[in-house]
Amino acid sequence: MLEPLPFMWPLAGGLLVGLSAGLYLLLNGRVAGISGLTVAATGLSKGAPRTLGLLFIAGLLGGAALASALIRRPEVQITSDIWLLVLGGLIVGFGTRWGSGCTSGHGVCGLARLSPRSIVATGVFMAVAALTVFITHHLLGGLA
Repeated sequence: MLEPLPFMWPLAGGLLVGLSAGLYLLLNGRVAGISGLTVAATGLSKGAPRTLGLLFIAGLLGGAALASALIRRPEVQITSDIWLLVLGGLIVGFGTRWGSGCTSGHGVCGLARLSPRSIVATGVFMAVAALTVFITHHLLGGLA
């Protein structure tokens, strides 16, 4: 077991995300977006390489499992109703398809490429997240 360093592992993770997104773009000529690759992995997307999507998702899960084994297991605390979490996940999934990308595609790859639509999309993601936290925690008194 490696000693935990408060800022080194998130920094290393961010660098690896950037490296993998850059390599994906250089080798495939496509932006690495998790929502798009997940849809490709399911075979629901026409023209998207299913095998590449499956390998990318397997790499994500394998990397998380390796980091968990080498560094530490994260402490997961579910503080909300499970149905609220499922509803939130469905809304996020709908939003990523509607916005043609998620935070990884727009936030990591799109911002790095200075894509105007990714700058707008990431701004909308952040604004909606802040508004959601304000409404659920301050106006509704917390839905947990």
